[in-house]
Amino acid sequence: MALPTMQTSRLRLCPLAERNRDDLIDLDSDPQVMKYVHNGRPLTQEEAIQDHQERLSASRQVPGLGYWAGYLDGAFIGWGALAPIQSGGETFHAQKAELGYRISPRFWRQGYAKEMARELLRYGFEELGLMEILGQTMAVNEASRATMKACGMRHVRTFYVDFEDPIPGTEEGEVEYIITREEWVRFHLVSK
Repeated sequence: MALPTMQTSRLRLCPLAERNRDDLIDLDSDPQVMKYVHNGRPLTQEEAIQDHQERLSASRQVPGLGYWAGYLDGAFIGWGALAPIQSGGETFHAQKAELGYRISPRFWRQGYAKEMARELLRYGFEELGLMEILGQTMAVNEASRATMKACGMRHVRTFYVDFEDPIPGTEEGEVEYIITREEWVRFHLVSK
């Protein structure tokens, strides 16, 4: 199943492709963007290329799940994902996915992450029939937490990961948010 291109009121979400490599290198080499991911440091070009290849590979693991490049009037703003979740070994959960997004700073605080995330949730529940979608971030990443909450996701746990070289905020832990298909239907009806 090929990933669909999706349209929101302002954004066009296209399946991530090799042609997005340079955009992703730029995004992943930005210190602001990487503050809460990958040990809090920008990626080298080689690391960004490797991450891009891993995202392309993940988009082939489970039909319908993967990564999308977001565009506003033809300008790349970042990416969004409904990523497969491994259930052990080489198998993946058939009814669950992980929501993710990464937006260029010049597009922050304009509602694009929320718009992209809501479309990916809609797609996951309404078109793929997923039962649950989760998202994770550092507890101190207030913007990402606010995006998940604005999409109807609820905080279910805080957990702690032992990092070899922890970045500021690690001591506050990681948080996980979840939304089920039933919660999405209720949230979607209320937010219309």
